Amino acid sequence: MGLTSKLAILRHDLLLLLRRNPSLPRLPLFTVPQLQAWSSLSSSSYTTTSISFHNSNSSSSIKGGSGIKAFSESASSTMVKAIRVHEPGGPEVLKWEDVEVGEPKEGEIKVKNKAVGLNFIDIYFRKGVYKAASLPFTPGMEAAGVVIAVGPGLTGREVGDLVAYAGNPMGAYAEEQILPADKVVPVPTSIDPIIAASIMLKGMTTQVLVRRCFKVEPGHTVLVHAAAGGVGSLLCQWANALGATVIGAVSTKEKAAQAKDDGCQHVIIYKDEDFVTRVNEITSGKGVEVVYDSVGKDTFEGSLACLKPRGYMVNFGQSSGMPDPVPLSALAAKSLFLTRPSMMQYTSTRDELLETAGEVFANVASGVLRVRVNHTYPLSQAAQAHSDLESRKTSGSVVLIPDAVNL
Repeated sequence: MGLTSKLAILRHDLLLLLRRNPSLPRLPLFTVPQLQAWSSLSSSSYTTTSISFHNSNSSSSIKGGSGIKAFSESASSTMVKAIRVHEPGGPEVLKWEDVEVGEPKEGEIKVKNKAVGLNFIDIYFRKGVYKAASLPFTPGMEAAGVVIAVGPGLTGREVGDLVAYAGNPMGAYAEEQILPADKVVPVPTSIDPIIAASIMLKGMTTQVLVRRCFKVEPGHTVLVHAAAGGVGSLLCQWANALGATVIGAVSTKEKAAQAKDDGCQHVIIYKDEDFVTRVNEITSGKGVEVVYDSVGKDTFEGSLACLKPRGYMVNFGQSSGMPDPVPLSALAAKSLFLTRPSMMQYTSTRDELLETAGEVFANVASGVLRVRVNHTYPLSQAAQAHSDLESRKTSGSVVLIPDAVNL
């Protein structure tokens, strides 16, 4: 085993020790005697090495050897905390673990996350509705943080920049992560990191829904399901600002009050009234131009019934489950349009990404969009956050804060 490998193992073990024993002295991580001792070790004599530290309050020892978890030989790698999923399942499969993060390669940056957005797509991947590329994986597709390293030859990004991203690559539930530089956008100085982390995926999704899937215009009537949710709240505000009559559907009186505040002229509470009947009453039997449905199975057929001829059914989620298959004849009766958009397909080029994010940030700065971050959780408590989101205990945006971050 080479010296670089030995030093990497030593560094790995020291970081674990310091994380588990905060009272231990932090510096220096390596002393000259330690380096000399390690440099004199031969591969034949290296089996298990014990390292001990002592101060006036505590003493601890750790052992490193061939039985420890495999990791890179780069001495510049660091150990950080992250949420990992080893098998699909409920919130309990979200594990708080140590992971190694290397250094950025060409075209990449390393980001220290300040805030991580929680989205229903994270739940879909956790449950296995959407398949991760491999197991275990770190979930999360939205975050804001500070650049702490840039890859060789990279221009346009500097250490200290505040940036945000949404979409691929997955892996935001971590204290630090490596990202392609062309997937992040600069965050304006007027935007707080928590706001940035809550607005990137949800805000850009909203832009895609109201400006590109179906272009909302003055005089339109729109129906928004889950109107008090992260995307729903932004949808109601943006559609109202564009001059539409907004009908919001929610699950509780408290959420109804928020939906009203977000610009809904009419609010339907699912438990109290049938939303199809109520929409028919509100529109005098004409129906709506567009339905934005993130609920899925429980509302899909009713949403189709709410549309006027040539109306648009925009399904962008399935919090209640996947909708049943739709025969074409169900669309033919009123010449309906049906689309299932993914924000990532609308921001696949750098120009599209910058334009979409730019419009979102501009609407936040101008006051068109008021971002409701109604819930924050420590990143280590992601399981509780998932459980609360799934059980409809949350409203607005939910943000996870890495445990070591002081905002």
